Amino acid sequence: MLQATDLTKRYGGLVALNRASFEVRPGEIVGYLGPNGSGKSTTVNLVVGLLEPTGGSLTLDGISIIGDPVAYKSRIGYVPEEPFLYTHLTAAEYLTLVGQLRGMSGGVLNARISGLLDLLQLHDSRYKTMRAFSKGMRQRVLLAAALLHNPRLLVLDEPFSGLDVNAGLLFRTLLRMLADEGRMVLFSTHRFDMVEQLCSRVVMLSKGCVVAAEELAAVGPRGSGALEALFLRATGQPDYTPIARQILEAISA
Repeated sequence: MLQATDLTKRYGGLVALNRASFEVRPGEIVGYLGPNGSGKSTTVNLVVGLLEPTGGSLTLDGISIIGDPVAYKSRIGYVPEEPFLYTHLTAAEYLTLVGQLRGMSGGVLNARISGLLDLLQLHDSRYKTMRAFSKGMRQRVLLAAALLHNPRLLVLDEPFSGLDVNAGLLFRTLLRMLADEGRMVLFSTHRFDMVEQLCSRVVMLSKGCVVAAEELAAVGPRGSGALEALFLRATGQPDYTPIARQILEAISA
């Protein structure tokens, strides 16, 4: 499993993440929720190895990111929120680069690239550079890159941003099947509906600290508003009704 223990990140005097502890077990999709500035992106960057922790530990299947970073990272697939790619390349060229960096062989790599491009509806655009791709198409390329090496853990940062309805439905179905096979998914998002639909457990963050960690089944029925109510309590969000009323009055004056 993925285990974060007292995970801490400081930037000088600023504490972006403060002794955060959580885990993702095989077969789980864990939702990671928090307001802007709570430390969600910092956590994701630490988990995938883009940042080094100031304190605490991260292990994946017993492998420490500090002790053996190559073995640790080889087990992770990552889909970031913003699809920054080498847009002068075609999707196939980009995936070839990613696969070679992962140490994949030519035959296996070429077969997987061809299959993923076809299944993710990118085959017809295989000769175009990604400069001409929409955000949703680029997001699908990132998903293919994350899955290419058959990872144990999939880390997702707002992965549905830019996806059309069909691609979103496919992605949700795929995530459930990955979890059913015993993979682990850490899903960072702002969307309560996605967490309710996909996740078995939720971890909530506020001001760099974990303030709640609950099984979704224990929170309340899906669609009942119980998850949102828990989030508001746990993260200390204000009542926005007066502000909303003032906005309405301002535009109606």
